[in-house]
Amino acid sequence: MVTQCPIQPNGSYTYRFNVTGHEGTLWWHAHSSFLRATVYGPLIIRPRNGTAYPFPAPDQEVPVVLGEWWSQNVVDVEKDAVMAGQLPSHSDAFTINGLTGQLYQCANETFTAVVQPNTTVLLRVINAALNTHLFFKVAGHNFTVVAVDACYTANYTTDTLVLAPGNTVDALVYTGAAPGSYYMAVEPHHTLSPAATTDASDGGSVATGILLYNGTSATATPAMPAMPNNSDSTTANDFYSGLRGVPAAVPSPVDVNMTIQLGLGQLPCDAAQTNCSVNAFAAAMNGVSFRLPTQMSLLEAQFGNASGVYTADFPDGVPPNGTAMVEGTKVRSLPYNSTVEVVLQNPMAFPSESHPIHLHGFNFFVLAQGLGTFAPGNASAYNLVDPVARNTIAVPAGGWAVIRFVANNPGMWFFHCHLDAHVPMGLGMVFAVENGTTADSMLPPPPADLPVC
Repeated sequence: MVTQCPIQPNGSYTYRFNVTGHEGTLWWHAHSSFLRATVYGPLIIRPRNGTAYPFPAPDQEVPVVLGEWWSQNVVDVEKDAVMAGQLPSHSDAFTINGLTGQLYQCANETFTAVVQPNTTVLLRVINAALNTHLFFKVAGHNFTVVAVDACYTANYTTDTLVLAPGNTVDALVYTGAAPGSYYMAVEPHHTLSPAATTDASDGGSVATGILLYNGTSATATPAMPAMPNNSDSTTANDFYSGLRGVPAAVPSPVDVNMTIQLGLGQLPCDAAQTNCSVNAFAAAMNGVSFRLPTQMSLLEAQFGNASGVYTADFPDGVPPNGTAMVEGTKVRSLPYNSTVEVVLQNPMAFPSESHPIHLHGFNFFVLAQGLGTFAPGNASAYNLVDPVARNTIAVPAGGWAVIRFVANNPGMWFFHCHLDAHVPMGLGMVFAVENGTTADSMLPPPPADLPVC
């Protein structure tokens, strides 16, 4: 309900879009209820013919989509949680390309990538999990990260990939180990603060695939990588801080400065929450618990100047201590082509966890991130030479991140937590980017076949 009304059951809709200027690994997914748990797939944009990758050409490419699976209908999982005002149940298993692997209960379906010895394989890894940060490893092999979120990076060598929900990582793997069978393994990374209490159990805590050297028996016992501890924040922080982008012209000066505080809390139960007792879990940005409109999409309202659908009064800063959380459909208007800097603050509270914050419609530069409370003096540590560009940033529990982007894409753009459990709780807001002055900088009219509410 930000850019369109949902596609109705038994309906269809064809998307037409331009990917000029983009290369790398992206993915598409549903954005209604918890359907993203299963309705997703990779979207790979390769260089134009005759254009080389900015790294040694791989001999083979393998998409690796990491997901999670429930034994019940995921729509019911969300509905039950919302009706009770509680967090949803944990998934029953994790998956690699839709399969749980050999270590999950009695499962025997395992994704296998057959590779040639002494070659370079490009793994395009996507965290499509609904509510879980993930660690990913391949036994006996290291990774050379060359891109994240379809943005090229400087080469970064590691034995562990860390992906927040929504993140993608392109990584080269050299198959120079002894010919054999090696597990690819994924496990959850729990980011809840130590003070928080939660059921962190996972029905299937590790999913596996197999990297199989050609000529090796498919029945050979695979080697298993040593996985990090589920709560290993050091490995995650080292991965994120170790990444560097390619040298870039970081936009400057800044036209719009904002601080957005991420918060989890409670609101009184709504009358529709029939299984809720007194208070329900809620979330907010700058004290505003975001609510989607019901009668039309925000994009249609923006184009048609409709009234009563949203208000353009999202606050630029953190509300004073003691300010009560409020519900609303509030957006922040941005002049076309303005340079926007946002400080994301994730205070250590009860509970607190790393929030993967995703911006629709743009990539942004990650200028800095750290633990504690952001202070103006932290600006001296900004990386203005080779910051990582991406579209989803994991803001650490009890920490902060600073991002910067140019608002050169008119429309309504959702800025939200990619832990889908937090979206119906209100952890999001919308940037309303205004039209420019030329035809190609103005919002086009909605397609005639756009789904209706």
